[in-house]
Amino acid sequence: MIEILSPSEIERAKASGAFIASVLRGARERARVGTNLLEIDAWVGQAIADAGAVSSYVDYAPSFGRGPFGHYICTSVNDAVLHGLPHDYALRNGDLLTLDFAASLEGIVTDAAVSFIVGDAADPADIRMIETTQTALAAGIAAAAPGARVGDISHAVGTVLEGAGYPINTEFGGHGVGSTMHQDPHIANTGRPGRGYRLRPGLLIAIEPWIMADTATLVTDDDGWTLRSATGARTAHSEHTVAITEDGPLVLTA
Repeated sequence: MIEILSPSEIERAKASGAFIASVLRGARERARVGTNLLEIDAWVGQAIADAGAVSSYVDYAPSFGRGPFGHYICTSVNDAVLHGLPHDYALRNGDLLTLDFAASLEGIVTDAAVSFIVGDAADPADIRMIETTQTALAAGIAAAAPGARVGDISHAVGTVLEGAGYPINTEFGGHGVGSTMHQDPHIANTGRPGRGYRLRPGLLIAIEPWIMADTATLVTDDDGWTLRSATGARTAHSEHTVAITEDGPLVLTA
């Protein structure tokens, strides 16, 4: 399903995006050395309740996961990159943490993710990887003009990632959002320009470059959710929800 939102729905999407951004900021501030991932998850759950929002994750049960996710935010540490299930783990100095959060506010879902180093022991290789996903995200957003095609976004993202020397996995990528969290079109993190669905004003898309340092192969934890690099290599992930407008792409989760 591909939804095209009305101008009034886009206004609601702006409010949803601002909420997602504020929660991610708060969660990042709380992610200090010694903080337990379950503490972050509980704080996010309270923020959702306080805002009158609806979690996109608690009851989420797609075919690739094991039953309902059961938590409010994805917390992926070090070699985990996607769908990190919060668990009893206290963050350590130098951990590379990705927070991925989506929720519905006023009936509109928006989605964003951020990777960062916990504490003050940053590895330059980790910083480079995080910055590469951020650069790729900016390139994908710039390509998301009305009349462009999904392949133009994929090509822009992939050019940055491949140019930096990172392998690219195409199993998971960006996607449409709106009344639900995962919709068409799928937006792979590499592709050919000029191909795929033509972008129309009113479309909401989540663009999300993610990489693993030395592999394109994922493995799934015993929890049935957390996806890690097959080699144990570090990972990074950046994501924003973008509205396609007559005037160009509008980032809602900045």
